[in-house]
Amino acid sequence: EYDLGSKRFLAYYLTCGVGAGLVQLAVNYLEFGGLPFPVVTVGASGAVFGLLLAYGMMHPNNVVMLMFPPIALKAKWFVVIYGAIELFGGVASSGSNVAHFAHLGGMLFGFLLLRYWKKSNKIWY
Repeated sequence: EYDLGSKRFLAYYLTCGVGAGLVQLAVNYLEFGGLPFPVVTVGASGAVFGLLLAYGMMHPNNVVMLMFPPIALKAKWFVVIYGAIELFGGVASSGSNVAHFAHLGGMLFGFLLLRYWKKSNKIWY
């Protein structure tokens, strides 16, 4: 929030959340050949993944210390590795109750919004 400002942070968070929900709905539609009703999807965790991506893009060389296992990584590599784990989880476990593609959707929409803001000179990083 400090880097983006309160209003832009809120817009970013909500965009990531809505994008996460839309991507999860699209994946469900493609996976099941239509939407099973009633469809319930919430993109809150996808919005948090969008925030993770923003941290990795705005502060790529900050060091993040993992607790388990105790490894120090630069933020950019942590985000890439975590995104790859989510992609693997989404492809490998189609029947799980974790919305892996919602997480990736939050990251995708966050990436697109940050790139748009950077090109229009609304943020600098």
